[in-house]
Amino acid sequence: MSVPALSPWLRQPLTELLRQRGHAWLLQGPSGIGQYELALALASAWLCEQPTPGGTACGHCASCHAIEVRTHADLCVLMPEIAMQELNWPLDEKAQADIDDKKRKASREIRVEAMRDAVGFAQRTSARGRGKVVLVYPAERMNTITANALLKTLEEPVGDVRFVLASEAAWQLLPTIRSRCLGFTLPWPETAEAEAWLAAQDVPAADAAALLRAAGGRPSDALRLARSGQSPKAWSLLPKAMTRGDVGALADHAPAQAVGALQKLCHDLMAVGNGAASRFFDAADLPAAPSRLALARWSKSLASAARTAEHPFNAGLMLEALVSEARTTLNSAARRP
Repeated sequence: MSVPALSPWLRQPLTELLRQRGHAWLLQGPSGIGQYELALALASAWLCEQPTPGGTACGHCASCHAIEVRTHADLCVLMPEIAMQELNWPLDEKAQADIDDKKRKASREIRVEAMRDAVGFAQRTSARGRGKVVLVYPAERMNTITANALLKTLEEPVGDVRFVLASEAAWQLLPTIRSRCLGFTLPWPETAEAEAWLAAQDVPAADAAALLRAAGGRPSDALRLARSGQSPKAWSLLPKAMTRGDVGALADHAPAQAVGALQKLCHDLMAVGNGAASRFFDAADLPAAPSRLALARWSKSLASAARTAEHPFNAGLMLEALVSEARTTLNSAARRP
């Protein structure tokens, strides 16, 4: 069994990381460009029993196979339980039983109990003789208690354990966590490279450019949009639909997705209003920009909504309120003197 090939824009960063020494890395950058993918490739290379001349994982030894099937005894993966489920990593028996029995929902944060287990893991002897690795993703999902549980082990690791933290919002991490890691910022993929990669993932070439724009140039996010059924045509019509107050245009969006789409629209209107280029929408698809004050208020309101979007009191009512606010803001441009 072979491990999936790295995205082309991550191959050189992996080579650079493997040339350097360090027991703790912080891989950082915006979402959708491959932090988790690079972190797993780095962990795989560290643990591989037959690494290539360049130091990357061979993809066929017993260690690589164990990582592929999520059973490697020397790799500890720390993620929110919801991310573990999405990426096919097994939960411990008690956590899985609690979720199956509906005693609680899968966590959206990295639980302190899991971190304490990881600290214990770091203190044990390597099972396969290639050292141990703790992979944390997204690292910003550690709360203060969880992060503090990691600090001492991160600063004074026992034996041959290495850490790779991958973050899409590194500024949210405790300064003490950041200071104990070597930082590495992922490169932004070139547009042509990203579109070719999307085509290789079976995204129609005619859709790739529009979806990449909708994702702000982030290839993994564009692929997620494609697989969720996002229509480039529907995306281009969204600004005018919001101007009409058409709730149906966001009917298939979860609250967090709806807030994200409206934040992109707000961003582009702010950019155009200040003489810059739009990023997520074609400029021709945007309505007239409201006043800077109106956009600033809308942006602040959307940021507030984003903090509760994953747990709305009533998703339907929240969507209606979001669209109503968008309609009011967008139509205020027509009333400007």
